Amino acid sequence: MLRLAASAASSRASTGAAVSSSLANAAHPAHTSISYGTSSSLRPRTLCPPNQLASTASFKLTGCQVKSMAEALSTSKLDSESSLAGKRQALFSLSDKRNLALLGNGLQELGYVIVSTGGTASALESAGVSVTKVEELTRFPEMLDGRVKTLHPNVHGGILARRDKEHHMEALDKHGIGTFDVVVVNLYPFYDTVTTSSGISFEHGIENIDIGGPAMIRAAAKNHKDVLVVVDSEDYPALLEYLRGGQDDQQFRRRLAWKAFQHVASYDSAVSEWLWKQTGGDKFPPSLTVPLSLKSSLRYGENPHQKAAFYIDKSLSEVNAGGIATSIQHHGKEMSYNNYLDADAAWNCVCEFTKPTCVIVKHTNPCGVASRDDIIEAYRLSVKADPVSAFGGIVAFNVEVDEALAKDIREFRSPTDGETRMFYEIVVAPKYSKKGLEVLRGKSKTLRILEASKNNKGKLSLRQVGGGWLAQEADDLTPENIQFNVVSEKAPDEKELHDAQFAWLCAKHVKSNAIVIAKNNCMLGMGSGQPNRLESLRIAMRKAGDEVKGAALASDAFFPFAWNDAVEEACQNGIGVIAEPGGSIRDADAIDCCNKYGVSLVFTNVRHFRH
Repeated sequence: MLRLAASAASSRASTGAAVSSSLANAAHPAHTSISYGTSSSLRPRTLCPPNQLASTASFKLTGCQVKSMAEALSTSKLDSESSLAGKRQALFSLSDKRNLALLGNGLQELGYVIVSTGGTASALESAGVSVTKVEELTRFPEMLDGRVKTLHPNVHGGILARRDKEHHMEALDKHGIGTFDVVVVNLYPFYDTVTTSSGISFEHGIENIDIGGPAMIRAAAKNHKDVLVVVDSEDYPALLEYLRGGQDDQQFRRRLAWKAFQHVASYDSAVSEWLWKQTGGDKFPPSLTVPLSLKSSLRYGENPHQKAAFYIDKSLSEVNAGGIATSIQHHGKEMSYNNYLDADAAWNCVCEFTKPTCVIVKHTNPCGVASRDDIIEAYRLSVKADPVSAFGGIVAFNVEVDEALAKDIREFRSPTDGETRMFYEIVVAPKYSKKGLEVLRGKSKTLRILEASKNNKGKLSLRQVGGGWLAQEADDLTPENIQFNVVSEKAPDEKELHDAQFAWLCAKHVKSNAIVIAKNNCMLGMGSGQPNRLESLRIAMRKAGDEVKGAALASDAFFPFAWNDAVEEACQNGIGVIAEPGGSIRDADAIDCCNKYGVSLVFTNVRHFRH
């Protein structure tokens, strides 16, 4: 879990990857994931001391009525605590009741007395497990619509007492409290409840915040030397195996405790995120927690000597929000660190376009982009823009890959020699026809085929720096959101303006300093990542070749110089229209230069730096 915090007095940030995993993998720190409760049943678990409730006039039940109910429960099992003294006890309280019968019967066979809250008790009894209900231990009824249930010394004393502290055990004996050796608890499905597509009221969200459950989990995890705490049904078999073996493995107990605290931490992060949104507060809260769930361990990072893993962001804001992280892989080798970066860049770029479009990316930079009504033509034009770079790249489409397109991807030869079949690392698209998928699978055993959903707009972008994190809004602007203001004497015609908008949208996804040359909805050349804009221009011009005549040029930022620099070179080589943000102290030079050569110049007033 990534945590970012800041105060009004000073800007502070703290980070920590904290994620929970199935214990089969927990011994290795890279094998980690977050577990959320998924059941829809609601079972609050808090209980206040009887003497407080009896003296509180605001409750509908009078003190005498509460006392009477408690005495009735006490009379039915007057010696409940003493009858359990010396016996091993397991405490159950679950929203997610998967595999409950397996664990309940397994523990009962091992001689454990099962103590449980209401809904879980009913499920256990239905599975043939004998159950002692928690109110028989507390001698107090569930009340306040289930809010008051388990915060009671008879419960928490039995969890928190240290067996190696004589005075702890004497205190339990004095009050007739038995110990709990196993605590099995998971939490209300808050995450699923507040992310439902139908929406919920604020009051309903509040009622789904678990109180008693986290308290029991934290208590058991703190006292893990004596209490085994389980929050994930996937761990039931491992727990039973551990108990049957009569082991005393403290590392096993610590891993369970770690997972328990992570379960609560990720749950609290969802509650915190939801509540902050309810306050109508700023997009950048004073403290920020990002829950991360391990999707896969990777072979290595950017380079073979670097270990790596891939995590999914489990923030509420990312639910059904699309993106490469939640894509489905239909075929091919496992994804690598660099594969994820490149696929993300290609997918984010292609999703910007409304017409059928193909984008080819190499090292996160689009080296080929084309939009056409005929997607096969768009694909071929994208390859043609830079076939050398396209080889071994990532191909992305914003339309379905059908059989005809798949065959072209499989068979198309490189324009450099007309013989070499194009090779790709990844193909990513919003969907595939059955035949299209079948054909693509036949191209290569290693070709990774991804099906992804479009990224939602308005996401928060996070990036790590040494000792901290940068947060910003995503760069979601498109040509439809801005004005292309003509500042030159010559105004671009409709076609030239459209070319300028296309080039501008491409430049948004190219690493700075970025120059893109485009014509007829097709990228002709781009220059990226150069320390100065003039070199980026020259690279783009070289790739565009003779097609540069009458084409549009887009720059991600303003030109600091015009004469004997990038603007004049572009004009001299036949560029028809230039789109740039403007804002330089030498903007007048750029305008004068374009006027001299009869080139249209438009200012967007929007910069697109990409580092």
